Amino acid sequence: MQAMNLPNILTLIRVLLTPVFVILIINKYFEWALLTFAIAGITDGLDGLIARLAHQRTELGAYLDPIADKLLTFAAFISLAIIEMIPSWLVVIVITRDFIILVGFLVMFLTNYHPKINPSLLSKATTTFQIITILFALLAGLFPVFKQLSVLSYYLTGIITILSGAQYVYIGTRILNGRK
Repeated sequence: MQAMNLPNILTLIRVLLTPVFVILIINKYFEWALLTFAIAGITDGLDGLIARLAHQRTELGAYLDPIADKLLTFAAFISLAIIEMIPSWLVVIVITRDFIILVGFLVMFLTNYHPKINPSLLSKATTTFQIITILFALLAGLFPVFKQLSVLSYYLTGIITILSGAQYVYIGTRILNGRK
């Protein structure tokens, strides 16, 4: 099984689309940013589907796919905050949660515990809300009617992101204390 297969190429395309996406947001070309984000989302769905159906899962893909996802999400949140389309407090919450999770995994790895990465339902909901928030912010740049929905999504995303982070801290603490 080769490392540079079609799913991994699609993941790399998502990585390469990220700076384009950022430039489009900063220049307030929201329609093009929305299209770029949609293409990135399609590549995300396709890479996983192809990897499963064609039995092309690779270790590189297992690491690269979530990195590509986080890179795009962080870039979107930071860029949208820079142009004041989303509040900076939300960016801090989103990035802090993932930083805490990363530190937790590093601590576990350094203590010779290698957790199986299985996102919880709450974690998947967090990702969904974060994507919806990005979409609403981009749509609000095009259509003012989406402004109220984007404001609502900030608070919902903030709350669910905090809850998800707390869940990971709880699970990590139990594992490190020797209780499963």
